[in-house]
Amino acid sequence: MKYEQLAKDILKNVGGKENINSVFHCITRLRFKLKDENIANTKEIEKLDGVISVIKSGGQYQVVIGNHVPDVFKAVLEVGGISAEGDDSNVPASGNIFNRFIDMISGVFTPVLGVLAATGMIKGFTAMFAAFGWITVTSGTYQLLYAIGDCLFYFFPIFLGFTAMKKFGGNIFIGMAIGGALVYPTLAGISAGDPIYTLFAGTIFESPIHVTFLGIPVILMSYASSVIPIILATYFGSKVEKGFKKIIPDVIKTFVVPFCTLLVVVPITFLVIGPIATWAGQLLGAGTIWVYNLSPVVAGLILGGFWQVFVIFGLHWGLIPVAINNLTTLGSDPVLAMMFGASFAQIGAVLAVFFKTRNKKIKSLSIPAFISGIFGVTEPAIYGVTLPLKKPFIMSCIAGAVGGGIIGFVSAKVYIMGGLGIFGLPNFFQPGAGITSAFWWVVIAIVISFILGFILTYVAGFKDPAEAVVEETNVTEGETLIERETIPAPVVGEIVTLADVKDEAFSSGALGKGVAIIPTVGRVVAPAAGTVTTIFPTGHAIGITTNDGAEVLIHIGMDTVQLEGKFFTAHVKQGDVIEKGQLLTEFDIEGIKAAGYDVTTPVVVTNSNQYLDVMITDAKEAKLEERLITLVI
Repeated sequence: MKYEQLAKDILKNVGGKENINSVFHCITRLRFKLKDENIANTKEIEKLDGVISVIKSGGQYQVVIGNHVPDVFKAVLEVGGISAEGDDSNVPASGNIFNRFIDMISGVFTPVLGVLAATGMIKGFTAMFAAFGWITVTSGTYQLLYAIGDCLFYFFPIFLGFTAMKKFGGNIFIGMAIGGALVYPTLAGISAGDPIYTLFAGTIFESPIHVTFLGIPVILMSYASSVIPIILATYFGSKVEKGFKKIIPDVIKTFVVPFCTLLVVVPITFLVIGPIATWAGQLLGAGTIWVYNLSPVVAGLILGGFWQVFVIFGLHWGLIPVAINNLTTLGSDPVLAMMFGASFAQIGAVLAVFFKTRNKKIKSLSIPAFISGIFGVTEPAIYGVTLPLKKPFIMSCIAGAVGGGIIGFVSAKVYIMGGLGIFGLPNFFQPGAGITSAFWWVVIAIVISFILGFILTYVAGFKDPAEAVVEETNVTEGETLIERETIPAPVVGEIVTLADVKDEAFSSGALGKGVAIIPTVGRVVAPAAGTVTTIFPTGHAIGITTNDGAEVLIHIGMDTVQLEGKFFTAHVKQGDVIEKGQLLTEFDIEGIKAAGYDVTTPVVVTNSNQYLDVMITDAKEAKLEERLITLVI
């Protein structure tokens, strides 16, 4: 398992399995609920190779990993023997009211954000295709794509019924049933007829009554895509369920508890909770727009400038439900619109760091952070590059504020909860209107944010730690160790550079840094002790992970996979534990050449981006046991 050791180290330093109430993950972070955060060794966790940073916010102990967090999360569960998310339903709430609110909101919304963004992207691209005239709104293609994009949002109460009830410690299927009742099609159709009478006539709460329950008037609302009613209903439902569990005998609890809970909660939801929550949501949306309309530019400057700061401390969770509520009650939202330029400002700053720094480790971190930022995932950029250097982060915030101010000035809004980064542009397509002038202003705003982030960072500069790294390379044994691992030659032959390899995947360095050997002896031996992580059935390529963590790929010849194993004899299989110098495979050099194939053999470190430098020997000939590659941290 690739991240087994990292998972073990994280678990050890958070205080072990016994200190964990629950753990789940978002796009880039492991989010622990710990019994005692004081036990966790934060400094040691931040030193781990593979951990970007640690944030303590909203009652959560957040370990920032990066884009591969799902794999680390899986390793944590397997290594620790922890069930997914754990169970903290019986853990008393801790922290102040705001922290508890943030914890509740993140627990309810985090599990569905990925799918919500995905379906929103489909809905946004469908609207874009229609606006460009590529499909018509009456076509079957449009209808099907729109159904895929709108399905989760329309039936949002069912999904939130699941996540909210899980967060509140109740039966998740009861939560889903409450959500299902709220969007039941027949009830929605009843409100289309003439009302029996009207309640609160002449007020802002005027409500036509189409149906009664036991003689009590039911104020029917449209709960499709709603947020607040289902969260309040499931909270109430979790309390009711716990009450019934205390008084109903165990022998009939399985069906009688849900029976009684639904009979109590659903009618009360339709009679009281639903209408009050809906009105509250409408007032929240109207209040947000009122504040926004006081000065859209100032609002944009503040949100655009501080959004990345909010993300660092998890405070953005306080705005996410406001934005979703605006989308459900008003059909649009300015909050998510005004922060849109912040991620582009961040990657502009990262790109400037890449061009300006002489520190090879920071350079190697900048490229993947830049790529992640293009798609709206900025934590690797923040924690790995700009925040440690300080000035670049400040410059990105200034550039993000300018972008937010422009978006606020043109009153641009998002109309769906869709993708992030570049995939977020379809969020600005207005239903029925397609591409408006506001959309083009958003494009201009993110371009300005990007360019300004780059220029400000490049001009302002930063304290480049490159010089300190150069000094460390001269340390003697016993001081700070920077030479992590030496990789001897696994093949005997003539050494050539990767640039000379007639395969772009290797010559471009896309598969990692390393060197190539033109073999004179048809034997490959293990350059170090470790594990065979990959070996092709044809025997022409072998991947090993050394005991010190280097991932080495040895690829015998060019396009030799087409030989389908002819001329190759493998002596190990995937998963084998190997010793240094152990024979891995044999191959017939002359036979391969006679078949028309080049025998040049690249030896690359596929995880070379985890090292400060990958140094290649100056020798012209590769000999077994002699240094070929040195990995430096």
